[in-house]
This record gives sequence, C-alpha cells and structure tokens, in this order.
Amino acid sequence: MAEPVRGRRLTDQEGQKLQQIVRRGSASSVRYRRAMLLLASAGGNRVPVIARLVQADEDTVRDVIHRFNEIGLVCLDPRWAGGRPRLLKPDDEDFVVQTATTRATKLGQLFTRWSIRKLAAYLRKVHGRVIRIGREALRCLLARRGITFQRTKTWKESPDSERDAKLDRIEHVLDRFPDRVFAFDEFGPLGIRPAAGSSWAPAGHPGRHPATYHRTHGVRYFHGCYSVGDDTLWGVNCRKNGAGNTLAALRSIRAARPDGAPIYVILDNLSAHKGDTIQRWAKRNRVELCFTLTYASWANPIEAHFGPLRQFTVANSHHRNHTVQTRALHAYLRWRNKNARHPDVLAAQRKERARIRSEKGLRWGGRLTKVA
Repeated sequence: MAEPVRGRRLTDQEGQKLQQIVRRGSASSVRYRRAMLLLASAGGNRVPVIARLVQADEDTVRDVIHRFNEIGLVCLDPRWAGGRPRLLKPDDEDFVVQTATTRATKLGQLFTRWSIRKLAAYLRKVHGRVIRIGREALRCLLARRGITFQRTKTWKESPDSERDAKLDRIEHVLDRFPDRVFAFDEFGPLGIRPAAGSSWAPAGHPGRHPATYHRTHGVRYFHGCYSVGDDTLWGVNCRKNGAGNTLAALRSIRAARPDGAPIYVILDNLSAHKGDTIQRWAKRNRVELCFTLTYASWANPIEAHFGPLRQFTVANSHHRNHTVQTRALHAYLRWRNKNARHPDVLAAQRKERARIRSEKGLRWGGRLTKVA
C-alpha cells in the first residue's frame, strides 16, 4: 500500500510564513489557497481533507505537495510564461537573483543594500562572469523571479530543546490513530468593531463600514476544537484565556469519544494548557496532551482551519455585539461541518446560507458545545 502523500517537515521560517499568509488573507487567491494547503498538510491533515478545505481536486493537492517537497515555498507562486526566448541563460538569471538577495557588504561593497543602478553596475564588472543587463530589464527580471524591494523584518526560531521529539510524536499519533486525534487552540482578541475585508462590489464603489470611536463591549477569545478523524470543527467564544476554559474544551473533546479509550489532543505549548489541574485530569481520563513547539503553532492541525473561519465570519463584518458575533461563528461552523463532508454540494451554498441566516444561533451558555 502506497504511503499517504504529505509535505516534508516545515522549518520555523516556513511555518511562520504560511501562518502569516493564511491569517491575513491579503495575498492572491492562488497564493492563499496554496499556503492553506501546505499548512494543512504540515498539520497532519490527509489529502481528502485538504481537498475539501481548499475546494480543489485531490490530484492538484498532491501535485502542490510534491512541488513543495522539491522547491519549497517557491511553489506558492506558479510561473506560467510564454513569448520570445529570454536573452539571459537560466544560470545567469540565477546568478543575478543570488547577487540581488545577498547583502552588498558580503560582496565587498561599501553599502548595506542594492539599488537597481548599483546592482547593474556590479554585474558588469564581476570577475570571471560579466553580465550586461539594463536597469529596466534587471527590474523586470527581479519582478518575474519574485524579488521585490521591501523592509527588513525580524523572525523567531523555536528554541525548544525537544523540537524533533515533539514533532515526531505529533506525526506518530496522526499517522497511527487519526480517528482518536483532536486539536485545540484559541484565537483573538475579537472586538466589536467594523473589520476590514473584501467583497464583490461595483467598480469604484466598495462596500463600506462606519468608523468606531468608543468600544465598550470588551473582547472575546474563540476556543476551537477540531476532530481530525471526523473533520469536524466546533468551539465557543470566551471572555478570556485561562486554564478553566482549556479544561472545559478538553472535557468537550473527551465527550466526543466517551468509550474511555485513549485519545490524543494536539495543542500549543502555553502555560494555560498545561497546569497541574489539567495534567491530573488528563491522566485520570486517558487523554494524552501532545504539545507543539514553542513559537511554532503551525504544527497544530487546527491552525489551517482557522483561516477560513476568520475570513468568512470576522473579516468584512460589523457585528452589533458579542452575542451576534458568536451566533455568526456557530452558524458558519454548522455550515462548514455539513459541507466539509460533501464538497460537491456547492450549488446548494446559497440556500444553505439563507437557512443559516434565518436559523436561530446556538444559545450562549459559557460552556463548550459541539456543533453538529
């Protein structure tokens, strides 16, 4: 039997980059869907689940994963080109890109960054390899290869001494016991304010939200649970993060498998997730807590499913209060859980959305309730 297709293990920089693209949702549709696909694969989701998540064919999902394993995050931007042959050889273009992305000081220059003029002049006098290219052609080449002029940013690398052991354990339970693996995470804070987003509108007449000056509703945090085997997502909004809400989520997960057999919960390495009370409860109820790496929540399977949840319920919204916001979240979760199992029922989306709008939301009672 062939091994399931899965992306290679992400580096810290790759995981943070994919997480950033999925959370912000401001990239192109191709880049956003491919980032969500790779993040879902890194979280241990199988190809059929990923195909339903990004609404793509399973063969397309496999092709993108294979491409990522070959060339890395460059696969986020597929290049389809035509026209006359390029004047520079591929090796020369690679050399230009390598030079442009190398600090000028490392190449013996007296400045900390390249300009187009300085880079073109340097390429014409490189010892042993002279490349003559005009400034405009050089600018087009860099743009075609995805090299843009941008601000320098900082990045974090996980200092976790148990990096490999934690990733190996997460991969092991996802491969061996997918029907008994769950994921838990929070996102927020969620405030009551108009949220920027995107929507279809006549050219030059975008949809608008009023500005806010006084925010008196406080904030909430969404606590979500995801069943890997059932491909089901549920959760509630809470006033704050804390061990009590984490324990309530774990009890909800344990109730999803009431047979008493061991279950495995993947969650972030936060203090609110691993207190003594939680550890004792998990031991009594045969719940193994599989913690992700420090600064590496991309290894959590639920992270890829938070992206669409933000885009379709928080972005481009103007909820009146937290009750309305919570009902919108629960309505989307019901729709998502129903259509995740039947991706071919896309023609019924409009009817389903109308039913959700008219349907009464889940009653807010402060405890985690599974959304079927």
